[in-house]
Amino acid sequence: MKQEELAEKNLDLFHEFMMYVLEKPDILDRIPKGAQLVILPEDDPELCQKNLEIVRKRKEEGQTVVTVKMLTPKRVVPKIAVS
Repeated sequence: MKQEELAEKNLDLFHEFMMYVLEKPDILDRIPKGAQLVILPEDDPELCQKNLEIVRKRKEEGQTVVTVKMLTPKRVVPKIAVS
C-alpha cells in the first residue's frame, strides 16, 4: 500500500471517528492527554497491520497509545441531477 493511500484511508477513519465524537463527546474522557490515537480497521487487514506497526513503534518510543477498532467508512457517491 502506497503512503498516499495509507494516509487517505487513515483520514477517512479519523473523520468517521470524529463524527462519532460529535455524537458522544464523553468518549474523549477515556483518551489520556498526550496519547497517540491509532484506529484499527476491522475490515481492512492490510491497513490494520500497517497501523499496528505504528502502535508498536510508538510504544517502543515510550508514548501512550490508544487504539480504536472500527469498520472502514463506506464512501457515499452523490448522484447529481439538474432539472
